[in-house]
Amino acid sequence: MDLDPIDATGTIADGTRMGAVELLVKDLDLMLAYYRDVLALDLIRVDGDTHVLGRGGIETMSLTPARDLPGRRRTDAGLYHTAILFDDKPGLAAAVARVAHSGLGRYVGSADHLVSEAIYFDDPEGNGVELYVDRDRENWRRNLEGKPLMGVEWLDVNRLLDEHLTEQEFAKPSAVASVGHVHLQVGDIPVARKFYAGVLGFDVIFDMGAALFVSAGGYHHHIGLNTWHSRGAGPRAAALGLGQMDIVLPTADDVEALRDRLRLAGVSAADDGATLTFPDPWGSQIRVRVDARTTREPARD
Repeated sequence: MDLDPIDATGTIADGTRMGAVELLVKDLDLMLAYYRDVLALDLIRVDGDTHVLGRGGIETMSLTPARDLPGRRRTDAGLYHTAILFDDKPGLAAAVARVAHSGLGRYVGSADHLVSEAIYFDDPEGNGVELYVDRDRENWRRNLEGKPLMGVEWLDVNRLLDEHLTEQEFAKPSAVASVGHVHLQVGDIPVARKFYAGVLGFDVIFDMGAALFVSAGGYHHHIGLNTWHSRGAGPRAAALGLGQMDIVLPTADDVEALRDRLRLAGVSAADDGATLTFPDPWGSQIRVRVDARTTREPARD
């Protein structure tokens, strides 16, 4: 994808957030057992063969059977992990404990990122999953530009469980769980920066050479991009794993503004009047829509 240069860095709306991540899966029953029964996401609806899951009406994961597709190679562009954000530590602790008790998937590691505390897993089909909780924004350390500082420090997972796991949350999870950020594998960081910051308009929070973190509204990151395993990767072939990811904008005017930026950059988007769907430079599909919570009519007396 050749992008026409436009000066749009930092123009995406402050209230932008991530929406559901779609996974193309080989074994739907197994993946439902993980995301619905272990992570305790509710089945919100079924669209054809696609099962949409979340909590509190917030869509988090979509699982679409694609049994005939091959598995994605580790060196391909695509999903690095989906990061599920919990609103409190008891919610995070319960999710981690449920995964540990299930025996499904694989534990990968954990880290204190200064702005957040995160535990990493692979789901039963090898898709990366981060379970995390944010620290209060007022306690984030910041650089001279006022942007949040992130790092990688040791996290004591056993202490997290000892201090915050409750029987009630483990048995019947109620904590809010949503997609806090999505981390992608890409083939080239400068191209990723040009697309995600220069075209889509996210702010660059941290560029560490082989990885880039971008956000809206001062968040530590809504999208992570790295070349740790995928440097030089070309366009994605059809494979299991990431189907599409949703970016949710506050208003229809914000979608219109993004529509204009895509046009100026020469990015072709499918437009049904409510959503924009387009690929990033490696063919990872992005769907942009308006936040339904900001478009509902006010209640009438």
